[in-house]
Amino acid sequence: MLNARLTASALAITAVSATAATARDQVQIAGSSTVLPYASIVAEAFGENFDFPTPVVESGGSSAGLKRFCVGVGENTIDIANSSRKIREKEIAACADAGVTDIVEVRIGYDGIVFASQIDGPAFTAFEPADIFNALAAQVLVGDKIVDNPYTQWAEFNPDLPAVEIIAFPPGTKHGTREVFEEKVVLAGCEATGAMQAMIDGGMSEDDAEGACMTLRTDGRAIDIDGDYTETLARIDANPNGVGIFGLAFYENNTDKLKVATMSGVVPSTESIASGEYPVSRPLYFYIKGAHIGVIPGLKEYAQFFVMDEIAGPDGPLAEYGLVSDPELVETQMTVENEEPMGSGS
Repeated sequence: MLNARLTASALAITAVSATAATARDQVQIAGSSTVLPYASIVAEAFGENFDFPTPVVESGGSSAGLKRFCVGVGENTIDIANSSRKIREKEIAACADAGVTDIVEVRIGYDGIVFASQIDGPAFTAFEPADIFNALAAQVLVGDKIVDNPYTQWAEFNPDLPAVEIIAFPPGTKHGTREVFEEKVVLAGCEATGAMQAMIDGGMSEDDAEGACMTLRTDGRAIDIDGDYTETLARIDANPNGVGIFGLAFYENNTDKLKVATMSGVVPSTESIASGEYPVSRPLYFYIKGAHIGVIPGLKEYAQFFVMDEIAGPDGPLAEYGLVSDPELVETQMTVENEEPMGSGS
């Protein structure tokens, strides 16, 4: 039982905890829908094992969570932002402008981005980045010309794919998953097809060509999903030919409804992600507002609890749900213990 396993470790954390008087006694968290299930698992276990209220965990996407995080310092602002990508320099600057300066970055592990479809639908079983680019980019290379995307069926550019209508549900732009999807799949496909070089040869700068490569079509075949993965799943339920982009953990917990495609010939799994073989993976994070440590009761204790071996390690409940354990978890534990802010150089 998780509770029994954690008792000794939880007591060890509690023993060094200091209780602070404040008007708010509940840790507040928002952000990535990918990190949401992991944070929810930890929050529930934390509430069961400690004399602190169960933290409130909300979704909304990485960008939205970090925007709320950077509003300022105080009990009316969130304590932690969950993110499926690293915080950007412009977000760090926005935080600093609002007085949020001591930010502790906590890497919790790794996740893969997978392409999945209805379990009884067409045979979307093998993709290359070039397929995703040709299906979803606003402009593609046809012959020797860059043109507005003319493709309406997958088989038009790859006869090994089903001859069915193209419809896909990528994550919306406020999600960290979108950035990884664009850079590791769409941009890679643009390069593989020769479209990026054709854009540069046509007079675009490299930066402009990258932007053009990652711009998705807006004719109803690439439909952004601003909600969480449950909304993507609902869209696929209603569209037999639909392809969704998910985190590996969500797919692994819905294998009765979804079938997954390989990417570049590699089956997505915790093993292929841990080995680096699967090409579309990324680290997951949460960010702690340093000024709230010691003010909001249970904040540091929650972070310590999250990165314990018993929780985030390879045999913990997060790995059971689909998180790939971070081989440098010990360093992360020390970062939290020492409350080391980003850029401290320690």
